[in-house]
Amino acid sequence: MKITQVEVIPLSRKLQSPFEGGTYRIDNRNTIVTRIHTDEGLTGEVFGGDEDMTQMQIVNLIRNHYVPMLIGEDPRDVEKLWNKMFYHTVDLGNRGLHQLDMRNRGIVTQAVAAVDNALWDLLGKIYEVPLYKLLGGFREKVPIIAIGGYYKGGKGQDGLYDEMMHYREIGLSGVKFKVGRLSIKEDIARVKKVREIVGDDFMVACDANQAWTPQDAIQFCRAAEGLNLGWIEEPVRWYDQIEGLRMVRDSTSIPVNAGQGELTAFGCRDLVIGKAVDILNVDVTVAGGVTEWRRIAAMAGAFHVQMAHHEEPQIAVHLLASVPNTLYVEIFPNYERDPMWVDLPLNPPVIRDGYMEVPQGYGTGIQLNQEIIEKYRI
Repeated sequence: MKITQVEVIPLSRKLQSPFEGGTYRIDNRNTIVTRIHTDEGLTGEVFGGDEDMTQMQIVNLIRNHYVPMLIGEDPRDVEKLWNKMFYHTVDLGNRGLHQLDMRNRGIVTQAVAAVDNALWDLLGKIYEVPLYKLLGGFREKVPIIAIGGYYKGGKGQDGLYDEMMHYREIGLSGVKFKVGRLSIKEDIARVKKVREIVGDDFMVACDANQAWTPQDAIQFCRAAEGLNLGWIEEPVRWYDQIEGLRMVRDSTSIPVNAGQGELTAFGCRDLVIGKAVDILNVDVTVAGGVTEWRRIAAMAGAFHVQMAHHEEPQIAVHLLASVPNTLYVEIFPNYERDPMWVDLPLNPPVIRDGYMEVPQGYGTGIQLNQEIIEKYRI
């Protein structure tokens, strides 16, 4: 079997209104559709990613550098193809002599991920099994939580109540709630209100999006100790990840979750060895795809670290169902925040009784709406 064609299709959709987390603002919902065609008529097709500013650089890297490497190769050789892409020296044309090129590294790992994820979807179709079975098949459903609690003007207590009750009504088992934009006192008041609304049997975690110094994060965690939080996610700023996270972890009983900002197994290894995390929330569409995510999950399990996943439920549900040391799959239940999740899959996974059921079709088991792809492609 040989790869005959690779299609990379960037999509972009303007949101009706912006959404703000602890340190960022979202105005558009972007994603990339990747298709890998073979000479035997099988095609791998996935969507993933939510990159805005560098989306076209990711797409062009695949088209100009990776596609020539892939044409004529056997798609079943995923490790070989991953190494060819990741370890290839690529000049993206904007490297500064005295810069660390963190943006460029993220472009590389997202480009590798887009191709790798499509290869794994194709592998499932070749061997006629769902992706999670191909990866190990530990469970057939994964508990599901909402990403919510965004800061929006005029939301108020009534808006917060309606949002949280909606999550319960649609069958979710918890919420990952945004903190970090207001004062610690104000954010604690918001989280207390959420706990009052949802009760003790609903998982509540908090995500600061790297908003705080270690001292601020410790202050928040100590004030939140009695609120039964599932975890505190990305509590400290980007430049103080290892030692800063370790300080927070040593100062609270609340599990510390990070890794969304890591691009490789090497960075995740350092978080684990540095005793900085209880949970890794690595994103398969950012950190090199399914091939690298599997390596990270295996390494984390050996250190009794659990795996979460940042967004991207269409692939995350398979990963989280494939190994034992995993937690929740995440979705944006608000159509205004993620219209692509609603409109792009023709057969989205079933959500029932607090769980997302793993699709049983071959590969990811999700067919994409070609009309939506054509409507929003750049």
